[in-house]
Amino acid sequence: MEKLFNDIDLELLVKRKNSRKEDFRGAFYRDTTAIIHSSPFRRLKHKTQVFFAPSNDHICTRMEHVLHVSSIASTICRPLGLDTELAWAIGMGHDLGHTPFGHVGEVIMDKISQAKGFGCFEHEVNSLRVVDKLSDNGKGLNLTYAVKDGIVSHCGEHFVQRIIPSFEIKDLDSIKTRRSLVPTTFEATVVRFSDSIAYLGRDFEDATRLGILSEPLPEDVKSVLGSTNGEIINTLVTDIIENSSQSEGVGFSDKVYKAVERMKDYNYNYIYRSDILKGYTSYFERLLKLIYSYIEGLFKDGVDIKQSCEAEKNMLAAGFYAHYAEMKDVYASMNEGVDRLIFDYVAGMSDNFALDCANEILKPEHLNDKIELSQRGKWFDA
Repeated sequence: MEKLFNDIDLELLVKRKNSRKEDFRGAFYRDTTAIIHSSPFRRLKHKTQVFFAPSNDHICTRMEHVLHVSSIASTICRPLGLDTELAWAIGMGHDLGHTPFGHVGEVIMDKISQAKGFGCFEHEVNSLRVVDKLSDNGKGLNLTYAVKDGIVSHCGEHFVQRIIPSFEIKDLDSIKTRRSLVPTTFEATVVRFSDSIAYLGRDFEDATRLGILSEPLPEDVKSVLGSTNGEIINTLVTDIIENSSQSEGVGFSDKVYKAVERMKDYNYNYIYRSDILKGYTSYFERLLKLIYSYIEGLFKDGVDIKQSCEAEKNMLAAGFYAHYAEMKDVYASMNEGVDRLIFDYVAGMSDNFALDCANEILKPEHLNDKIELSQRGKWFDA
């Protein structure tokens, strides 16, 4: 197999917005530690990958997915002579800007974003926004260029057979959409393929576990890729390693790519467009819009926002006010207003937190306490 290298100056790849003295960890491993200690990373453990199943310990979460991506990317990079620490950092950070409730949540937040005039919402671009502008109370994580480029360029939902890195420095601040983005480095390119590899077989495995598949995996897919998640990952990783080169980039062989396309179509038809996910969409759209409207309603004409939040006497209002107080000057410095602050707050929620917020809106505890003390003791009495 051919060893690959990035045809670009390393100094450009390790550059940060705010320069830092080098230490024993190395630039890219340092980025990994910054990511895993960040609040957005911690929330991934309670974010859906595809299936909302908080009581099932064996259904993939967003946290588990990023670990799979990092592991697969590092495995591919090692025999190709690439930087495994760079690949690992990109993999760990690539979904920090994902919404609650998986890709269903992303579709919902995209609708809200466009209705509010913010343009399209893409979790890849939002992940860059999170690590660069929102994390650590607006300071950002101060990651290297190479890691940020890999995060915004990962686009695992867009399947292609082969990608040749651009080896060009992008103006990351000007990126509004993932469309047409080409990764700068081989490592970022590997992560992009690893994202697809990680969920292709795992989503099938989870759907099988939940018993929602109405049709078996096609024989022409199983004969090439295998029939279990482990077999599929092994086939795809091995094929990429054997078919990547400096001149032709990272990619699959014709035979394997044809099977990948067939499995992608199968997953879309029998998993992503299944009745259970359609049911998620309508329910979670109502839930997220409820939360969004509730927070908007806290900003009442002539009423101080602190007083408005305190009057609600719940976790959502108190938590939002604390966030607002910390971040309002950050948004002002970006020439962004309260509407955008609210949007980012909702888009960054974990599944569990969003459900708790909706529960508080619909079943306010402080009112329940007063009802318990009332003469009748219930809302309705026979």
